[in-house]
Amino acid sequence: MAGAGGRFAWWASTPLYVRILIGMALGVAVGWTCGPIVRPLDWIAQIVLRILGALAPMLILLAVVQAIMTAEIRGRVALKIAGLLLINTTVAILVGLLVANVLRPGAGANLHRPAHAPALHSDLVSQLLENVPDSMVKPFVDNRVLGVVLIALALGIACRRLAVEQRRFAEQVVGLGFSVILEILSWIIALVPLAVFGKVASIVGQSGFGSFVALGKFVGAVLCALLLQTIYYLVRIRTGSWVRPLSLLRGTRDALVMAFSTGSSTVTMPITYERLQSRVGLREQSASLGALVGSNFNNDGTALYEAMAALFIAQLLGVQLSLTQQAVVVLTSIVASVGAAGIPEAGLVTMTLVFSAVHLPIEYIALLLTVDWFLDRCRTAINVIGDMTVACLLDGKSRAEAPGEASG
Repeated sequence: MAGAGGRFAWWASTPLYVRILIGMALGVAVGWTCGPIVRPLDWIAQIVLRILGALAPMLILLAVVQAIMTAEIRGRVALKIAGLLLINTTVAILVGLLVANVLRPGAGANLHRPAHAPALHSDLVSQLLENVPDSMVKPFVDNRVLGVVLIALALGIACRRLAVEQRRFAEQVVGLGFSVILEILSWIIALVPLAVFGKVASIVGQSGFGSFVALGKFVGAVLCALLLQTIYYLVRIRTGSWVRPLSLLRGTRDALVMAFSTGSSTVTMPITYERLQSRVGLREQSASLGALVGSNFNNDGTALYEAMAALFIAQLLGVQLSLTQQAVVVLTSIVASVGAAGIPEAGLVTMTLVFSAVHLPIEYIALLLTVDWFLDRCRTAINVIGDMTVACLLDGKSRAEAPGEASG
C-alpha cells in the first residue's frame, strides 16, 4: 500500500488546474478515437457534480453563519460597506449578462439538449416566494440558495445575541462543522479532473469540437466583461475618492500579480492591505476594512463569471432564458457569493446553486472547468480591484495628513 501511495503522490501534489488539463486532454483523445460509444462516460461528471451540489447548501450556510458571527463591523460603517459591496456585485453581474446576451458565445454549438428544458414561474414574485422557506430542511433538499442564506442570516444574527460563553461555544461548533465539510469537499475536488475527462470525452465523441470553439468565444466574452468591470471600478475610484486610478494600480501591482498567480483574494489580502496603506496612502481603517472585509464578502468577478456561465450553457443547449430567469440568476449569484471567499474552489461550489436555480444540468459545469483555471485567476484579480475600490471609497475625497508614495 505504501508503494501505491508513493506512485500516486505526484498526482496529489500536482496543481488542480494541471490535473484538469490532463483530464481534458485525455477526454479529447478518447472521445475523438472512440466516437459515440463513450457517451456513458458522461455519468462520471453527473455523479461528481451531484455530490458537489449536495454539499453546496451546507457550505454556504456554515460560511455565512461564520462570517456574521465573526464580523466586528457595526453601525453606519457596516451599512456603508454592505451598500458598496451590493452595488459592485450587482453591477458586475449585470455587466456579465449584458456581454453574454450581446456576444452570445454559446450560440450555434448545437450540443445535446436535455430532455426537460428549464421551467420556472413566469413572474419573478412567484419565483422569489418559492425561495422563502416553509421548512428548515426544504431549501437544502431543493438546493435553493436564497432560502439557505435566509436561514443562515437568522442563525448568524441570533448567535451574535447570545451570552459571551454561549457565543464562543457556537463559534467553535460552526467552525468545526465548516472544517469537516471542507475536508469532504477536498475529496470531491480531487475527483473533478475525472469528471472533466468523462464530460469532455462524451461531448467530443457525440458532437465533435464545436463546443470547444464556443469555449474560446466564452473566454473572450468573460475577459471583455471583466475589462468593463475594471473600467467601472476605476471610474468609481476617480469620482468617489481622492485616489487617482493609475496611482492605485502602480502602488498595488504586487497584490494584483499575486492575486493572478495564486487565484486567491484571501491569500492576497495581507499584501493588498499593506500596499493600500504604505504605497497608496489610505488611512489604516479604510485599508483594513477594504482588504479584510472585501476578501471575505467581495466576489464580484466570481459572481460575474457565474452569471455568464449560466447563460453560456443555456446557449450551448439551445435553451432560451427569459428575463425572469436571468433575474433569478442575478439574485442567486449575489446571494451565493456572500461569504464564499473562505471556500476552496468557491466558484465551482456556488455555480451548482446558480445552475439549479434555473434548472440547468449541473454536469455541464465540467465543460467549463477546462478553461476555469485561467478565468479563475483573472476574476480573482478583479475581486482584489473590487476590494481596493471599497477601501478608496471608504477613505473619501480628502486624503490623510501623512501622504503615501503613490499620490497623484
